[in-house]
Amino acid sequence: MQTTFIVAILVLGFLVTFQIAKASEYVAILRGEERSRKQSNKINGFLLLVFLIAGLIGVYYCNEQLKGKILGAPASDHGVLVDRMLYITLALTFIVFVITQVALFWFSYKYQESDNRKAYYYPHNNKLEVIWTVIPAITLTVLVGFGIFYWFKITGEAPKDAMQVEIVGSQFKWEYRYPGADKVLGKKYFKEISDARNNPLGQLWDDPANHDDIYVSGEPMHLVVNKPVKLVIGAKDVIHDVGLAHFRMKMDAVPGTPTTMWFTPTKTTADMKKETKNPDFVYEISCDQMCGKGHWSMRGEIIVETQEEFDAWLAKKDPQYAKIVPAKKMEPAKDSTTAPAVLKDSVIAQVIK
Repeated sequence: MQTTFIVAILVLGFLVTFQIAKASEYVAILRGEERSRKQSNKINGFLLLVFLIAGLIGVYYCNEQLKGKILGAPASDHGVLVDRMLYITLALTFIVFVITQVALFWFSYKYQESDNRKAYYYPHNNKLEVIWTVIPAITLTVLVGFGIFYWFKITGEAPKDAMQVEIVGSQFKWEYRYPGADKVLGKKYFKEISDARNNPLGQLWDDPANHDDIYVSGEPMHLVVNKPVKLVIGAKDVIHDVGLAHFRMKMDAVPGTPTTMWFTPTKTTADMKKETKNPDFVYEISCDQMCGKGHWSMRGEIIVETQEEFDAWLAKKDPQYAKIVPAKKMEPAKDSTTAPAVLKDSVIAQVIK
């Protein structure tokens, strides 16, 4: 019933518009077609001028109302640079926008049809062509230069003290892996991926670096405030994209081709709750690449906290390697600061087999 009602309204609107157009045509014939056209030009010229003024006021109003209210201030060091580049781009394009739109609508109003003025034929001007080609080319080159500089900064070598976190996407969830005491992520092989064998990321258990890696799924990623973090990004099935809007970061997650990016979170989740005045605030991980029918639901969360809070959370987690042989206890390495905990040789051999 509702659909029928909507269709009826649309049909009625079309008929009304058609009748108005026909009535206008008849009035034009009665008044004289030329006189009617000139009158319409005057009305349209005035309306264009009104639209120009109202449109510019609307742009300014929307900017003032929405500025900083959608995502808030950037919460990472690179995010500040990305926002700065965005503001520079907006400033330059806004200047061009205002000049071109004012010229467009003002000329339409000022140079409307008139019996007292003859149209001037202006086919070409070399100087004008050079100006509006060279200036935009230089401006765009500078903007691209900024983009390339920030891109290599984000994807370049992370600081030596940066923590590593692996994030892997699959339809339609995110999984994470943290290195243990050795601060090194162990090797993987896609053919070893098996939920049945409790190896969801395909870790190679004969690599000692894997023995203390922490696997996490179904809960938020944890990061430390003011500490650089390098994300090692991958995918199991199709191309996904790690979107971190609050940090102003994003990177494709490609099957078989690990990608990386690094940044430093500058605000804890608690800080953002106060800043946004939203007690339910969370840092979100979105998939910014269409990856299937459940793409809309591929959402993760990040908790940014102090080093003490992170250490307390990580201490509650068991290495994935230990979960494979839950009946056995792991022996501490001789130097716990440089090597991971390991299982007895016999147990290692049993697991590998």
